[in-house]
Amino acid sequence: MSDFKWRYFRGEIILGCVRWYCKYGISYRELEEMMLERGFEVDHTTIYRWVQRYAPEMEKRLRYFWKPTRGLSWRADETYIKVKGQWKYLYRAVDKRGHTIDFYLSHRRSLRAAKTFLAKALNGFKDWERPATINTDKAPAYEGALKDLKLQGKCCPRLHHRQVKYLNNTVEADHGKLKRLIKPTLGFKSMKTAYATIKGFEVMRMFRKGQLNPW
Repeated sequence: MSDFKWRYFRGEIILGCVRWYCKYGISYRELEEMMLERGFEVDHTTIYRWVQRYAPEMEKRLRYFWKPTRGLSWRADETYIKVKGQWKYLYRAVDKRGHTIDFYLSHRRSLRAAKTFLAKALNGFKDWERPATINTDKAPAYEGALKDLKLQGKCCPRLHHRQVKYLNNTVEADHGKLKRLIKPTLGFKSMKTAYATIKGFEVMRMFRKGQLNPW
């Protein structure tokens, strides 16, 4: 069955709108005007629903193609985004080349959130694909999370946890580029819509970084 069955517009138009919104940091109303200039009358709320439906699906289907190069160290850090007027925490990890590894949106900055994020990032990688080193800031949650994961057998006991601040410049710079896409949203209304939209932003950032070139 087609993913676009019962949709009024063709699939290439829908995916084009999702791609433009997630790649260029524009608002839904601006994209509505752009489509009207091209002869397509699409309401901004319809584009919003397309992003919520298809951005997570894009991330899910392309996940296989953006595995990082094996053996590289990872840089993990969290940044802030506003959801329903409150600050939430977006955990992100990149390799030393700046390629995105994984991300996770959490209500809190805590040991539990750090552990969930690291487990999610490591899950699906074979032993020889996993990093030898993970660099983080001085937040104690990461150290506790890695210790728990080692005890549970979810990561290699020899995994080295490094806390060198300047080495995280790579991921912190990447936060800034992602936030330029988030800014036009003027804040999200719920965690569900925020996470779905961020998945689209992250996929488009991976395209720009060249991570999906093999695909």
